[in-house]
Amino acid sequence: MAKVLILGAGMMGTALAQPLCDRGHEVRLVGTWKDADLVQGMKADRTHAKLGIKLHDRVSVWTHDELPTALQGVEAVALGVSSAGIKWACEALNGVLDRALPIFMITKGLELHGTELRTLPDVVAGSFTGALRDSLHPAAIAGPCIAGELARCVPTCVVLTGRSESTNRWLVELLQGPYYKVFPTTDVVGVEVCAALKNAFAMGIAFAEGLHKKAGGSSGSVAMHNLESAVFAQAALEMRWLTRALGSSGDSAVGLAGVGDLDVTTNGGRTGRFGRLLGEGLSVEQAIARMDGATLECLEILRVVERAFEVGAFGSVGRTQCPLLSHLIEVALHNEAVAIPLDRFFAAELSR
Repeated sequence: MAKVLILGAGMMGTALAQPLCDRGHEVRLVGTWKDADLVQGMKADRTHAKLGIKLHDRVSVWTHDELPTALQGVEAVALGVSSAGIKWACEALNGVLDRALPIFMITKGLELHGTELRTLPDVVAGSFTGALRDSLHPAAIAGPCIAGELARCVPTCVVLTGRSESTNRWLVELLQGPYYKVFPTTDVVGVEVCAALKNAFAMGIAFAEGLHKKAGGSSGSVAMHNLESAVFAQAALEMRWLTRALGSSGDSAVGLAGVGDLDVTTNGGRTGRFGRLLGEGLSVEQAIARMDGATLECLEILRVVERAFEVGAFGSVGRTQCPLLSHLIEVALHNEAVAIPLDRFFAAELSR
């Protein structure tokens, strides 16, 4: 069995420890500088305050300044930080990682470099120096996975993507278990673009529930599910068009990283709650305040995508061809009112 270090002690990073420990591995959970209170609590009573679960017996908890010691003897490193924390995590590892190890992440996001969109596995690979830069092949996990469910061993299917098939196979063997099913692919662009974009699209699908509530409706079988489904379908099409524009086959849009993750994020994630609040008529600032400081990856990915459209990073596919994504940018970044542009959905010239 292996020793695995997870850098990031938030909800998803900590939840990932459960299937690893159930596979018999030893997990060293290292908090970031932002996780100080969580780490202190786990050291005191072995309970993660936000997840509300006791840690597995095979988990040891470390502070960020203990990272060099925690790395000793580990055989794989997982990044459980948010997209905003990737730069910090890479800088922290660059100073102390002295050998090539399998690195994988549960972080979702994209970065724009000039006119090129880069996936986070490629960003992480490029952040290392010397021999490590050429020998590391970072991978990423994507797909429908709510931290609170994984921590409680709810059956979960995810996709693992990386450019090295041998590294992918090794990581699948590391992670695969009776309730945590991992499916490998080398479609890094398709998986990672979908994994990032679904945060934005889930916000748009959730508008419908907010609009229903704003109109005086209550939850039930008769609500605005027709509208939700139309937005869901348009989101899947736009994910396919955009991933194809970046060189992918587009198949990941209809798999776990695309529609699979889109469903769970809409119905069980923070982004879905945020979208519902916007649909009710709250401003972005009011909705953020109502979320009690929750990390909203959808806002960051929309900022990146808006800049990517401006510089032509998607080639011939622009905002005109992506009316849903364009509307989400206007609502979330420029405080426009929710007014789903149904008349511009399912463009014939792109749906052939």
